[in-house]
Amino acid sequence: MQDKATILASTSAQTGLKINLRKTELLKVNTTAQASITVSDEPTREVESFTYLGSTVDKQWGTDSDIKSTIGKARSAFIKLKNIWASKEIRISTKLRILNSNVKSVLLYGSETWRTTKASMKKIQTFFNACLRRILNIRWPERISNEDLWRRTKQQPMDVQIRQRKWRWIGHTLRKPPSSTTRHALL
Repeated sequence: MQDKATILASTSAQTGLKINLRKTELLKVNTTAQASITVSDEPTREVESFTYLGSTVDKQWGTDSDIKSTIGKARSAFIKLKNIWASKEIRISTKLRILNSNVKSVLLYGSETWRTTKASMKKIQTFFNACLRRILNIRWPERISNEDLWRRTKQQPMDVQIRQRKWRWIGHTLRKPPSSTTRHALL
């Protein structure tokens, strides 16, 4: 890793770029190495987790904290649209299209790379079901099964949707040339 960091710093310097050490962080996973990595003779800061392209990366592969963060972002998007959900003048089908485009897209961003567990799937599904119930104006004492809720809103369970997204991503990645970094990472 030190050799790669040195090569990166020298190549960057040749093109007029400089690595910002305040923004450079090091996360060690599956290693017992204690040596620190330096860039331009300055040690890099070691961290337990960091955010990359909106996703949390940590030593436990970031999935649980990433899902928690993603649900928070989707909840924020849902709350910002509360006037739409409460409106009697907007049809349910239109509200569902808005939900799918503005909330579900935030909720499932990056889900192709998640390590899914029953607990994480339950959290995601519970949040999305609550959104659907709010749109349909189904209050707590009213009983409706999740299957009826999905049928009425023409939605699939979240685990099915995430599985489909994963398979699409795998197919997309396998169609890339053999030299592709994404394909190497998959294999």
